[in-house]
Amino acid sequence: MESTDAIAALAALAQSTRLDVFRLLVKHEPDGLSAGDIAKALEVPQNTMSSHLSVLSRAGLVSAQRFSRSIVYRADLSRLQDVVLFMLRDCCDGRPEICAPVIEDLTPCCQPRPRGADV
Repeated sequence: MESTDAIAALAALAQSTRLDVFRLLVKHEPDGLSAGDIAKALEVPQNTMSSHLSVLSRAGLVSAQRFSRSIVYRADLSRLQDVVLFMLRDCCDGRPEICAPVIEDLTPCCQPRPRGADV
């Protein structure tokens, strides 16, 4: 990842509504949400939401897919991973004890169930 890509992604998330949008979309993975549902959930006018979604999309943090008359937005978790790894890649400077607490905190608290496991 280039610095300019990381800056664009971090800048897109550096606004409260866009951060809320991204967090909401992460919660609704893998199905995503329509723009109208996002606007309704966050109590933001649809035209304003459209602008926020455009910024997130240009930063590569969300993708959009048209289904009939609605557009469904999804969080691009691989892009988020790229940004986080870009930020952490050189943090250790040959001293893994510096990043160990950060990496430990990034470890998910809930491990995914193996495929075919009973619910």
